[in-house]
Amino acid sequence: MAIKFSNTFLLRKLHQITGIVPLGAFFFVHIFTNSKAMNGEASFVKAVKEIHDIPFLLFIEIFGIFLPLLFHSIYGIIISAEAKANPISYNYGRNWLYVFQRATGVFLFVFILFHLLHFRFGIVPGLTMDAVAGNAERSFAIVAGDFQITWVLIVYILGVLATAWHLGYGFFLFAVDWGIVIGEKAQKVALTACLGLSVLLAAVGVNAAFAFVRHCGLFPQALCEAPKKASNPTAPTKF
Repeated sequence: MAIKFSNTFLLRKLHQITGIVPLGAFFFVHIFTNSKAMNGEASFVKAVKEIHDIPFLLFIEIFGIFLPLLFHSIYGIIISAEAKANPISYNYGRNWLYVFQRATGVFLFVFILFHLLHFRFGIVPGLTMDAVAGNAERSFAIVAGDFQITWVLIVYILGVLATAWHLGYGFFLFAVDWGIVIGEKAQKVALTACLGLSVLLAAVGVNAAFAFVRHCGLFPQALCEAPKKASNPTAPTKF
């Protein structure tokens, strides 16, 4: 009998843990940082500088983000390949949610790779060749410049929506699989709460994306501080 890696207990638990703890936490921090763009360039640049000033940032990226992301993505693809969910023959709500979870996982594998090559390393032909990493002073201008391209903005909005769903429903699957939520009624409440979290994360993330092309994003501009240009450290100081 062929071994199904998707049924391996330890790997499945590690897959769930990596999705919730390092990657889930990173997404919360990421959209919070991006939301600083609502108040203009100076606010966002300041937030990026603070990230760049974190000690041992490269090691945190490698062991706290890149490696967990690599494992979670590859194992997620294996689960999708070995899955036997059939929402057509078995038209249950949970079956469709499971299929959507797997579909967003496959999409996110491609999207996150694009995102890293685009803004983390700046090596996507036809787009900015300046990475945000190492260019804190120009970080807002780099993102805002490429978000003026309609298809790029659409791709990132789809990425935010897929990530928000995948993480929110992932919280529910984690709670059920780890025995945190037991019983049909409790699971219904947990599912509603997790789907609500997905909607909230999607709304915040999409608004943050629009904040790079319009002050305050989709919110009324009166709700945000007046935009300020980031200071230029190379300019002479005036006394």
